[in-house]
Amino acid sequence: MNLRKAIMATSLAALGWPLAASATNGYFAHGYGVRSIGVAGVSIALPQDGLAAATNPAGTLSVGNRLDLGVHLFRPDRGAAIRGNAYGADGDFSGNQTHNFLIPELGYARQASPDLAWGVAVYGNGGMNTDYDRNPFAAFGSRGKAGIDLQQLFVTPSVAFRPAVGHSVGAALTFAYQRFAATGLSAFEGMTANPGSVSDRGHDSSTGLGVKLGWLGQVLPDLRLGASWSSRIEMSEFDRYKGLFEGGGGFDIPASYGLGLAWQASPALTLAADWQRIEYSSVKSVGNPIQRLFAGGALGSDGGAGFGWNDVSVVKLGAVYAYDDRLTLRAGASRVQQPVPASQTFFNILAPGVVRNHYSLGGSFKVASGGEWSLAYMYAPKVTVSGSGSIPGSFGGGEATLHMREQMLSVGYSWAL
Repeated sequence: MNLRKAIMATSLAALGWPLAASATNGYFAHGYGVRSIGVAGVSIALPQDGLAAATNPAGTLSVGNRLDLGVHLFRPDRGAAIRGNAYGADGDFSGNQTHNFLIPELGYARQASPDLAWGVAVYGNGGMNTDYDRNPFAAFGSRGKAGIDLQQLFVTPSVAFRPAVGHSVGAALTFAYQRFAATGLSAFEGMTANPGSVSDRGHDSSTGLGVKLGWLGQVLPDLRLGASWSSRIEMSEFDRYKGLFEGGGGFDIPASYGLGLAWQASPALTLAADWQRIEYSSVKSVGNPIQRLFAGGALGSDGGAGFGWNDVSVVKLGAVYAYDDRLTLRAGASRVQQPVPASQTFFNILAPGVVRNHYSLGGSFKVASGGEWSLAYMYAPKVTVSGSGSIPGSFGGGEATLHMREQMLSVGYSWAL
């Protein structure tokens, strides 16, 4: 298979298909690669395929020469309810006008020597989508359907080398491309620093570059540790939505970092764990609270209102069991802190990324031709966040409640090169 054509085809598919509505850990992906999905996203000290660099570029040296293609069918269930509103906004609202989302991915790794490897990963970093046929903001003057569509694509070339026996370090550049559209938000047009750039402007796009660094070390014969860091990616502005996002359309991708371990409990069984931190609040359009809107911080202004998200920590646990030479089984669970505070539920009707627990099963099966099929299934149970002081008096008061649950089915095929 021609690698350049495969990368181009996967990138175009990622841009052309509707991407994930929400990717479980806020709007970051649950994991990268079908094998990683099978262990709840564990990957910092457990590289399993050519997408290892999406989390830890040091893992590029550990996966051999390979090409991995995959696709995820993601099905979220999201919605909201409003109660006690003096303007007549009360009701239950489903954001599921669009149900299913496809997320393609590609990973490639090549060893240049026993101590040096390079690769490239193409993947969706998640995103956020809500699609309300019945507009939750209609009572406040909004028209038509309501919702947002945020899509993010990463292309990450990486290099890793071995400075000492049992240790590898890696670095990667990440090109990020994102698209965004918002509809049905005309009720907020009178509260922006840039009128006419809040809603119903079609899709806009932005780009940016970031850096990833990582380390992987065999510290004991049966214990491997890892660490990774991804820089904040400063994206170009969404000019069509400079009246919605803080700083005239800014929507950067926050920094993240983490630690991982993998323990070879037996010749057939590997147990692994990750801890990850995502700095959502450092991006003002994401982290600034909506209350700034009613204290002079207009939408789109410097320091203006945002979605009020908190930073989160994620703990992931996974197990990989080699049943025999052809069949490998996987299972995992993870838990993330709640990014959406109870006081911020009103504006987050548009972005109810509130699920917390995630459970995964998966497996890989080698075929006679030498390739390998992989499958994974992820389920995130329903979480409800009830508002507390969430709807301001100028909007008639009351409370907004958010809910979300998620399922994802993943399938991939790998070639050893």
